[in-house]
Amino acid sequence: MKISKLSPNFEVRDIRKSVEFYIQHFGFKLIMAVPESQDGVDNVIHSDKEYVYAMIQQDAVEIMLQRSDTFKTDVPFSSGMKIGATVSFYMEVKGIQNLHQSLKNEKLEITELQKTWYGMREFYVKDLDGYILAFAEKAA
Repeated sequence: MKISKLSPNFEVRDIRKSVEFYIQHFGFKLIMAVPESQDGVDNVIHSDKEYVYAMIQQDAVEIMLQRSDTFKTDVPFSSGMKIGATVSFYMEVKGIQNLHQSLKNEKLEITELQKTWYGMREFYVKDLDGYILAFAEKAA
């Protein structure tokens, strides 16, 4: 077996709000969105439609966002589980100091930037649905 890519699929309450959050705060771009009718794929989020799925991307990182009702149907193991995670999604970045400061200015739920025992400078942010995003850069 060869694994060529890992793309987390986040169960979310509201596709539109989640897409906006990731675009605004982290510079992701929308790759595609599936409307509630599930009769096609949109390349932009239309204000007159509700969505059940979207894929967003920032450089080599892709995240899938799936509305809770369809996620629970497609992933039966998730039945009875809360949205969010006790896992962090760890991303290496360049320019961590500037990223941290800009996100702090947005009044997000965010930790302080700190140097770790394993040689990284990192911080954590919670998204709208409780997912934990980690951003890190090798310490100088």
